[in-house]
Amino acid sequence: MTTDPHPATPPLVSPAPPLDHELSPLTGWTRSHWEWAADAMLAAVRRYANDSGSLLALPGPVSGSGEWSDGLEGYARTFLLAAFRSARADPAHAERVLRPYASGLAAGTDPDSPERWPRVTEVMQARVEAASIAIGLHETRHLLWDRLDQAVRDRTTAWLGEMSEIRVPDNNWVWFRAVVAAFLRSVGAPHSAADIAHAISATDGWYVGDGWYTDGGVTNFDHYNGWAMHLYPLWYSRISGIAADQEPLTRYRDRLCQFLTDAQHLVSADGSPLFQGRSLTYRFAAAAPFFAGALFDATPLPPGRARRAASGMLRHFLDRGATAEDGVLSLGWHHRFEGVRQRYSGPASPYWASKGFVGLLLPPDHPVWTATEDRLPVERGDFTRALAAPGWLVSGTVADGVVRVANHGTSHVHAYEPFYSRPAYSTHTAPDMDSPGPAELERVSIGNRTAASRVWGHLPGPQGPGGGVLTLSAVNGPWEIRLTRTDAAPVRITGHTIAAAEPPTDRDGVVRRVDGLTSAVLPLHPNQDAEVGVHRAEDANPFGRHSATPVYESATDGWHAVAVHLGHTADDATLPPAPTVTLTPDTATVAWSDGTTDTLSLDV
Repeated sequence: MTTDPHPATPPLVSPAPPLDHELSPLTGWTRSHWEWAADAMLAAVRRYANDSGSLLALPGPVSGSGEWSDGLEGYARTFLLAAFRSARADPAHAERVLRPYASGLAAGTDPDSPERWPRVTEVMQARVEAASIAIGLHETRHLLWDRLDQAVRDRTTAWLGEMSEIRVPDNNWVWFRAVVAAFLRSVGAPHSAADIAHAISATDGWYVGDGWYTDGGVTNFDHYNGWAMHLYPLWYSRISGIAADQEPLTRYRDRLCQFLTDAQHLVSADGSPLFQGRSLTYRFAAAAPFFAGALFDATPLPPGRARRAASGMLRHFLDRGATAEDGVLSLGWHHRFEGVRQRYSGPASPYWASKGFVGLLLPPDHPVWTATEDRLPVERGDFTRALAAPGWLVSGTVADGVVRVANHGTSHVHAYEPFYSRPAYSTHTAPDMDSPGPAELERVSIGNRTAASRVWGHLPGPQGPGGGVLTLSAVNGPWEIRLTRTDAAPVRITGHTIAAAEPPTDRDGVVRRVDGLTSAVLPLHPNQDAEVGVHRAEDANPFGRHSATPVYESATDGWHAVAVHLGHTADDATLPPAPTVTLTPDTATVAWSDGTTDTLSLDV
């Protein structure tokens, strides 16, 4: 393969294909749109490559690992996208896509090159990027690896080989070593069998059931479940082929199948994934498990629904400005918003979104690409669903396509707040990034539409019985009944934060933005001294510059009950019929407008 990283012609990107509302009546997107998006994203980053193509210095704030590491990240994560795009492309196009990465590989692995990569022993973040490089090399084996000079192959295995038994955190990082070991084994290079064995064993220990893993902890459930904890074990098996024990593969496939049963309920009608957890700047990486289910024959979903979920996510972010800055993915959610970044986030970090393009490994005639799009659960009707593993009560409403989560089981260290321990998350809102949140959450119970939990630390109000604040929830439609018990006042309960380019309106604690998305907190018990106001902020929310949060405050001890609303309304004075709650010394009975009731025990 020639290694000129800057070919002059022909261009990678053609005009965007027309929407196909016959095959894809919900998004209009087909495989050709995914190919076009991949080409556009790859073309946009080339101007930031160094002469050899080994490092890509994308615009944005430097990560905690430094510029050199960030340049490697730019290579590795876009190489993963290039690998998926070229795997089933016509040969000429694949050649154009991969040429700069062949050149970059040759220079990056050359210890004497001024454009070399940092070794994995020099920069810890390089251990993450090694796995993307290994997967990319595997998926382009016949297009790239087999055509490299032997000297480049030797240097590459030497660079990757330093991953063997290197120290990594005991979380999804164990798979970076294992995936690299699988690739090294597949090309006959020295590798660590112990790295593979440890990853398999540790991952089984983090599995809690129903398709859910923690990321090396106890209660830290998030998108890493889909784009890491499911993806890497399956990729290890794919790279290993017959060299791998088939029994773990069977487990991994069964677990992904179970997860997708839940995951489809966490995608909104407008394509947004749930705004919850760290690394949200990876955006449509959340599409990866939907395509992986098809790739590994590990899905309960009709193929048209898998594509609808994935295409909805990609369109959601591209339509809302994720690549508005000269085609480059910015650090943020819809657009650049650096409040969502963590210390490890650098300018190229968003390109872990490349995982979402894994569907391009499927042949064009696969049913995922040929079946008519199928509606998501939230497009089929209202639903409530209890996800026991993460401790979430999920509700979706067909009228507005919003998905909400009442959180009673997920938390993380305080450094990752407010992404984990808030009482509620959704696909349409985010908490303000400058507001504190609880550092620890203990699940008490979870049922079909009800749940209870206790939180400690960094609370907006005082702590009550049992060393924390006890919260109970019941959900139905756009409403959540939230009951909180404390033995000291004042009490403060917040609703969903609404954010937009213009300040949301508010009336009597009902907050509404111009498209009709409305958040409200209604006092139910006690209501004689309760006040509901609005907290406003600027430049604190990824959904818009101006944010507003309805807030309930009371000076009364004991139990407090509020009705929390999130959904679309016709105006800011008209909410759907609110539920009511009746308290006795031992129970709270919630009466919903549809005639159903839920009873929660207060003796917890």
